[in-house]
Amino acid sequence: MKIKSFVFNSFQENTFVVHDASGEAFIIDPGCSTPDEEKKLREYVVENHLHPLAVVLTHGHIDHILGVPFCVNEWHVPVWIHPADGFLYRQAVAYAQIFGLTISSMPDPERMLDEGEVLRCGEECLEVLHVPGHSPGGIALYSRAGQVLFPGDILFSGSIGRSDLPGGDHQLLVDGIRRKLLVLPESTVVWPGHGPSTTIGEEKTGNPYL
Repeated sequence: MKIKSFVFNSFQENTFVVHDASGEAFIIDPGCSTPDEEKKLREYVVENHLHPLAVVLTHGHIDHILGVPFCVNEWHVPVWIHPADGFLYRQAVAYAQIFGLTISSMPDPERMLDEGEVLRCGEECLEVLHVPGHSPGGIALYSRAGQVLFPGDILFSGSIGRSDLPGGDHQLLVDGIRRKLLVLPESTVVWPGHGPSTTIGEEKTGNPYL
């Protein structure tokens, strides 16, 4: 599995392009919000001869979906999200205005993701783990073969996602992390929605919130 990360928008959000040798790719949480950021994402896709299959969203918060319209217009890809975060996704235009950002409209999601689904991208597979608490429909994407995890804003290096936003639940978040994420192999590399990468082993022993 090849992983390219970008840091986009004023929230310093991590966007990921995941692909294999065939060139098939997923764009995870596109947060690009300026022409320059869109150019960086486009250039990576073009220079590596990639064929994006879908935009996969770990959750519906505005900083993780700002680039969805660009990706859909550029590559004509579907949008996949957990249904419990549909209300957040549908409110994107209003939330963007609160932060002084502009989104004209959001394309409708074409696939609703659920616990245990396997998303295939060429030779790579990502398993959907539903871990609510930061948002009702928050998911982590796990590559069992590659021992890589994309948890969105569920888990960070030395921290966990905030739970004071609409639909948040602190105890539900902590319980879900313990039951579904900390049981993964300790060598699993974690690529969170903000900040540096970490491992499951490091978070099991050093995360003060767990």
